Amino acid sequence: MADMFGKRAKELAAKQAPLAERMRPRAPGDFLGQGELVGADGALRAVLDGVEGAKVRNMILWGPPGTGKTTLARLVAERSGMEFETLSATSSGVKDVRELLDRARLRLGADGRPTLVFIDEIHRFNKAQQDSLLHAAEDGLITLIGATTENPSFEVNAALLSRCRVHVLKPLDEASLNTLIDRALKGGVQVKNIKPDEEGRAALVRYAGGDARRLLSALEACSDLLAGEPEKQRVLTREVLERAVGERMLRYDRAGDEHYDLASAMIKSVRGSDPHAAIYYAMRMLAGGEDPKFVVRRLAILASEDIGNADPGALNLAASAIHVVNFIGLPECEYTICQLAAYMALAPKSNAAARARMSAKEVIRDTGELPVPMNIRNAPTKLMKEMGMGKDYHYAHDFEGGFYPEALLPKQIEGKRIYEPTDFGFEARLKKRLEELEQMIRNAAR
Repeated sequence: MADMFGKRAKELAAKQAPLAERMRPRAPGDFLGQGELVGADGALRAVLDGVEGAKVRNMILWGPPGTGKTTLARLVAERSGMEFETLSATSSGVKDVRELLDRARLRLGADGRPTLVFIDEIHRFNKAQQDSLLHAAEDGLITLIGATTENPSFEVNAALLSRCRVHVLKPLDEASLNTLIDRALKGGVQVKNIKPDEEGRAALVRYAGGDARRLLSALEACSDLLAGEPEKQRVLTREVLERAVGERMLRYDRAGDEHYDLASAMIKSVRGSDPHAAIYYAMRMLAGGEDPKFVVRRLAILASEDIGNADPGALNLAASAIHVVNFIGLPECEYTICQLAAYMALAPKSNAAARARMSAKEVIRDTGELPVPMNIRNAPTKLMKEMGMGKDYHYAHDFEGGFYPEALLPKQIEGKRIYEPTDFGFEARLKKRLEELEQMIRNAAR
């Protein structure tokens, strides 16, 4: 009788489960995205397919929310015949870890069944908790899979991390999110009798931000909101989504005019030294669902195009920002983008590098492939040296000040000025240095 009621309760609970839980992938082919892990040649595909000899290793799954970390761990356990146990990073203590290890030891001794231990948000485990798992994971008593949204290099104990492979999960792209919507709506099995219009679908994808769970929760909220409407009126529009999730969905077409208008406005605001406007337009793009990588790439281009050597630190900061955006993602990377936009807007400006680029292109276009002067050609062989290549080359470090006054452009364009530093910021010092060096060359020529 108890078994009958237990089975009935389980069936009812499954029907009441959130949409994201009901649509959790049950097989590798159900997975969306993460092709590098679960695709045909993915790092975990052999394990998921039950290939003989494929071994489950200790691993850390690192990626943003809603990308399948927990689901992947469950699939690995199921497909490899392992017992799946979980530990809470916030509520489990060392005592809980020891009890779990005792169960794993008994299970392994009794029927030979191994245990997979899954720890969500493993970066929240303190050092003592992480240390308590070290030997068990290393000795093979358990297989450990930790999931984290934070960079494990910084947040996971180095000793534990050295015993794990790190697999990176990426946010779902637009195609995957649209496929997920189609699956949820197919046949009305998961979400009853609603249909998104074009703008509503686009807004839903933007709202998800690469997070499958967030998308399905919003879709379910829209379904609940429309449940009392006549069937023909159950259309998921942008306005319906806004009412369902309590957020205003900005109109933003990542491939249309507004995309280019806002990007142009941000660029011109940085160039115009207005940090308020630069940050505003950057955040407008992000709020509309723009990929933060696009925003930070545009700013990185400006670091050389519009600031250049007037403040070389701008390019260093931009390069660091690209790294942060790639590894942290939304929403936290917004801080970095705002910091970069403000710094670059207030930095001294120079387009000398951009003008030098165009000048060099014009010279090359007009003069073609001019021969490199013999004295600065590469001469790795005896024959090349006998032909005069590298002859009379002056190694700058052998001379006072690390400089030998001589012209190094091809003879046909000797004296041509390509780089013209400005009088702004650090570049003013470079301009003075260039003038001094060129005067030394002129004096030596006389």
